Amino acid sequence: MCMKGSGKNMPHATTPQKPQHPAPTGVDEVLPITRMLPLAVQHVMVMYMGAITVPLVIGRMLALPAAQTAILIQADLLTSGIATLLQTIGTRWLGARLPLMQGVSFATVSCVVGIASSPAFAHSQQNEGLRTVYGAVIIAGLTAILAAPLGRYVMRLFPPLVVGTALTIMGLSLLPVAVNEIAAGTGLQAGKNMLVAMSVFACAIGLSIAGHGVFKNLAVIIGVGVGLAVAFAMGQITPHLGNMPPLLAPVPPFPLGWPIFHIMPSLSMIVIVAITWVESIGDAVVVGTMTGRPATPGLVSRLLRADGVATLLGGIMGSFPYTAFSENVALLGITGVRSRWIVALAGALLFGLGLSPFLATAVAAIPPAVAGGAGLMIFGTLMMVGIQILGTQKLQPGNISFIVASVSIVLAMTIVLKPDFFIFMPQWAQPILQSPVVTGCLSAIALNIILSLNRKNP
Repeated sequence: MCMKGSGKNMPHATTPQKPQHPAPTGVDEVLPITRMLPLAVQHVMVMYMGAITVPLVIGRMLALPAAQTAILIQADLLTSGIATLLQTIGTRWLGARLPLMQGVSFATVSCVVGIASSPAFAHSQQNEGLRTVYGAVIIAGLTAILAAPLGRYVMRLFPPLVVGTALTIMGLSLLPVAVNEIAAGTGLQAGKNMLVAMSVFACAIGLSIAGHGVFKNLAVIIGVGVGLAVAFAMGQITPHLGNMPPLLAPVPPFPLGWPIFHIMPSLSMIVIVAITWVESIGDAVVVGTMTGRPATPGLVSRLLRADGVATLLGGIMGSFPYTAFSENVALLGITGVRSRWIVALAGALLFGLGLSPFLATAVAAIPPAVAGGAGLMIFGTLMMVGIQILGTQKLQPGNISFIVASVSIVLAMTIVLKPDFFIFMPQWAQPILQSPVVTGCLSAIALNIILSLNRKNP
């Protein structure tokens, strides 16, 4: 180490020195494993409920057998781990190299269910519906990889007005799913279901209000634990180890059969992937500011390309489109530790969890009321985030923002209340018109463009 001194004492002081490499920033710092491991586990716990909720809800809405729902969950965890490793470690052209946890976006639920349950694709019992979904996911992933350099231009289609409308529609369209999970059964069974669900919901709300630190961030997971305890006390859970799958076994590619490709489902899924870009880029901007690694156009392209690769892999492995999880962005701010290697370790843990069909089957056996109580919290929060964004748009009756949001939400909720409302439209358009999220988002994009042009050109 060089020290300052006189030329007499340091005859080579005037010799040019090689530039010193800067010390690793927080985002690149590698901490001792004893410190990294608990932080990585915490990241997994924060996003775990959100990660498993999407395949769990899809399985329930499509009335899939428990074994198939378990495959969806296992494939999701496995691919989430790979997607997180791609995003955090990355290469020169792939991955943002930021501490971003990746998971399946809630935006996919309505689109996936709409395609998988459409009579145009679900002809028999050979999983044609889901295989059509996976074909659409693969096409959307390939499109995202090719379009990644154009991400900053595509984002112009999703100003805060459209994003707020989309998130509000997602929350509103998914809330009936949670309500139906809770309202299953009659008589005494209905009362038990309500008590279980409300124990989850009340615990999650209480911790969100009064909890601090990790307890606040783990409010939903702790609530699920309380709900499981209540369900067990009421006899709704009867654990048994007979006929359980092995502890470790990787899910094979195309677990439900070879994908089926159709144009309209693929276009619908491309729209959904474009919507997930909003969340990914938004999280990258926030985390980039936190870590001193700003979201430059090059970084955004690598970010979206990694999302595309993860989505493509999701279609192959039996999962769905991937995006960054905002819950973990909040955790970075709370802990103050922003090393991407901690999140990479969390990705490796997710990958390990995804190797266990035993764990996936156990998750698939969670009582519907427990999942419904957690869904009330998660979907309600999603809706309120959208409303919060819309609140910044100066909504006044009759102005452009008001018309865009109200018309789009009304169209989406019409489909939620009566899925076959547009049954008179051509068959090729049904996959789009049966998805409230896709229909609402396309309406918001189109109205925003048309009405804005009309304002500029009176």
